[in-house]
Amino acid sequence: MLNHRHGNGCRFIVVTGGVISGLGKGVTTASIAALLQAQGYKVTSIKIDPYINVDAGTMRPTEHGEVYVTYDGGETDQDLGTYERFLGVPMSKENSITTGQVYQTVIAKERNLEYDGKCVEVIPHIPQEVERRVKEVAKNTKADFVMIEVGGTSGDYQNVLFLDAFRRMHLAGDPVAFVHVVYLPIPGNLGEMKTKPAQLSVRMLYEVGVTPDFIVTRSSKPLDAPRREKIGTFCNVAPTRVISNPDLPTTYQVPDHLEEQGMTKELLTLFDLPYKPNRLAAWKTLVKKISNAKKPARIGIVGKYFDIGDFTLEDSYISVIEAIKTACWHNGAKPEIVWINAKDFEKDPKKLNSLDNLNGVIVPGGFGGSGVEGKIAAIQYCREHKIPYLGLCYGLQMAVIEFARHVAGLVGANTTEINPKTKHPVIIILPEQAKNVKAKHYGATMRLGNWTATLKPNTKVWQLYGKKTQVVERHRHRYEVNPDYISQLEQAGLVFSGASPDRKLMEYVELPDHPFFVATQAHPEFTSRALEPNPLFNGFVKACLSK
Repeated sequence: MLNHRHGNGCRFIVVTGGVISGLGKGVTTASIAALLQAQGYKVTSIKIDPYINVDAGTMRPTEHGEVYVTYDGGETDQDLGTYERFLGVPMSKENSITTGQVYQTVIAKERNLEYDGKCVEVIPHIPQEVERRVKEVAKNTKADFVMIEVGGTSGDYQNVLFLDAFRRMHLAGDPVAFVHVVYLPIPGNLGEMKTKPAQLSVRMLYEVGVTPDFIVTRSSKPLDAPRREKIGTFCNVAPTRVISNPDLPTTYQVPDHLEEQGMTKELLTLFDLPYKPNRLAAWKTLVKKISNAKKPARIGIVGKYFDIGDFTLEDSYISVIEAIKTACWHNGAKPEIVWINAKDFEKDPKKLNSLDNLNGVIVPGGFGGSGVEGKIAAIQYCREHKIPYLGLCYGLQMAVIEFARHVAGLVGANTTEINPKTKHPVIIILPEQAKNVKAKHYGATMRLGNWTATLKPNTKVWQLYGKKTQVVERHRHRYEVNPDYISQLEQAGLVFSGASPDRKLMEYVELPDHPFFVATQAHPEFTSRALEPNPLFNGFVKACLSK
């Protein structure tokens, strides 16, 4: 039983991983948070990444997966997107903590004499800064529970200082519980689930003074009774707190699966809190929708981040994938995502005919010139052949270029990102962004976070958003539609259906004589939720199903 030392009543649940990375700690963290939220508690989640980067904004998608953007402009790990999709609660950039941030702050404090001339050392000052940040999130959100996912695995030297911070909090009397996620391999030559790697990962936690209260097992098959007992015995955890989390058809089944094993009740018992049964009606409804979805919706994603193989592809576009899935399920459809390398269309334009086999096409965000002409060719094909199209960020810029070239007669139109000397720069970098690039100020300097757009009445976008005059979506980009070409493009038939309130920045474009041709400078995938799809994705899927 964990008592409260501090008056605000916040409880902390630390989720660690063992054996291998990529276990699904983020989904486990989000699922536990969803269970507590269903019990009526206010819950938020923190992701700790042990890398030296201050944030994820300067990393390639193929290096670390998708860069998720928070409402207040944080460029974070994709796990914050998982938290938001499961909880429906916006996360701040403060919910993302990295080694780089922590050291940067401690060094800045030392330079400002905030340590009163003391000798500043890794221990205790780094763990103390971690604790300060975690409790600051708890204070600002007024949360009853703060979930804390620690990146990496037990035994990694990179996360030792973070684990030490939570060990210290637990020792000082803060209500801290530890959930350890482990992998149970089933070697093909044996056909038997092995627990020894999990036992060793728990032993590594012991070495830094952390004792898990729960063990969640990840495996291809459910955990059986003998191994549950074995893990409980050798890892010093009650068998009722050894929770099986096997591979499931969808991650949105995980909360209900954990609930069925009594995890919520056990967790609340640990914190001496009452348990209320039958609180997952919304999740059960979602799972039922997923199970009942039958009509296929074949949606192509024309991407470019394929350079290190298909194994990391989904991580590069994870929010787009989940937004598609959610919208499909809510419309009774079974999503079939088709990956299309834009470079293939550049090598062989005849392959554009393959788009005829799809219900719809999405061009997601991106940077740089690789695959650009292939994307433009795909957009032209969708426009001319009436295939539903949704452009996201870069997908809007490419749609404007395509329309300018082939409809408005602006031969050679381009973005100055690709061709600085283009005769028709329909996409340009704004002056303030140009200054950042020239000074090499790349980190956290793009147009980031929430931005408001005013919608034009009686347009497709206006209808999709429920006839709202203003909407808010998240952004991450440096380049914009060139204001000098807006009038010419409008005269040619392109509708700018949404813009910033001052009309200086174009936010949405559409074609009125097309079944569905909509693009946005924003990233609506970041505001799509498991229980409520984003309006643009919802409308896009409806159009796909009517094709």
